Amino acid sequence: MLSKRVKIALVTAVIVVGVLACGLLGVFLGYNYVMSQTERYQALEKALENKELVITEETPGAVMVIINSGDSTSNIAKSLKELKLIDNELFFTVMSKFNGFDGGYLAGTHFLTPDLTYDEIMYLLCQDPKVTRITFPEGVTYIQLKQLLKQAGLSFYETELDDCMNSANQFVDYSFVSQIKADDDRDFILNGYLFPDTYDFDMNASAEDIVRTFLRNTENYLIPDYYFRAEKLGMSMDEVLVLASIIQNEANVKKEYITDMFLISAVFHNRLNSDDPGMRKLQSCASINFLREKDGLPKVWAASTADQMRESPYNTYMYEGLPPGPICMPGKLAIQAALYPEPNVNYYYFCATGDGGTAFAVTLEEHEANVAAYEQYWNDQNAQEATETTESDND
Repeated sequence: MLSKRVKIALVTAVIVVGVLACGLLGVFLGYNYVMSQTERYQALEKALENKELVITEETPGAVMVIINSGDSTSNIAKSLKELKLIDNELFFTVMSKFNGFDGGYLAGTHFLTPDLTYDEIMYLLCQDPKVTRITFPEGVTYIQLKQLLKQAGLSFYETELDDCMNSANQFVDYSFVSQIKADDDRDFILNGYLFPDTYDFDMNASAEDIVRTFLRNTENYLIPDYYFRAEKLGMSMDEVLVLASIIQNEANVKKEYITDMFLISAVFHNRLNSDDPGMRKLQSCASINFLREKDGLPKVWAASTADQMRESPYNTYMYEGLPPGPICMPGKLAIQAALYPEPNVNYYYFCATGDGGTAFAVTLEEHEANVAAYEQYWNDQNAQEATETTESDND
């Protein structure tokens, strides 16, 4: 009969052997799992490269999955379960941690199909989300910008975007925002600051995300030298942006007419700095077209008497100085033109020539002669654009 001490020793030995066996088995199984996992994800990567695993909104049976910034893996698992893409939330959450995907899922819009495995779902949710690329031309107005966003398929609420554009306090982490002049007559506080460029947007981006995407780029373009130059001119950066927006929509942006932009800037600077109060009215048709667009009217090449009598602080025929805010989103060149007008120029007037160029004048008499020379061209252009607008409305 075995003694008590021997029994304890045998039991201990059995336990130790069992633990060692389990450990060795675990190591073996773990090693095999890791090796198979590596092979699985190499296969998934190859399938993605070969576009065999690419899923878009056009894929039959595709389900849209939106991951919000800050969503936990358990939140994502719950959403996947609700969308009937997985059966077991806990298993997905645990396997996400085990496979190293926890915390790696990218916020944005993804597309999945119900026939995917858990491995495939995890892998795809770690890929870049679906984005929509949009190019905004220099001089785009806020109304046009919203139309481009809609046409590209972004699902934002226009009222929310408008609210963001009027909520400067929401974006004070961008240095230039706190310097924007407060004015009750201003159309939208951030109008003029959505820098025209090519952007990638998530199709379900929030209004705030959309605005921040623009403002991040704007901050990169408004370099310190611009602020120093503005101060030297006795202007704030906000005033520079206002002037640049008018220059942008008055000038021809084609390369052969680039110098005209700096000459137009010189005209406006001369007027703003004039000792004659009457000359401090910029008399810009661009400001009139800004008001016409808000009324749903087509732009004109020359402002009529009725347009010049429009009651608005943005009417630069009626009020002297700069309007309360920008009238469009000026590009880099227009901003540079506002900051660095052509030097030693005594022009106070300009008008379009009809061939893309600009005619400049020192005196009113010279300007009236230019207007008479090109007036027929403007009338023809106004008539043509009115016809095109009518035909477009009838389609």
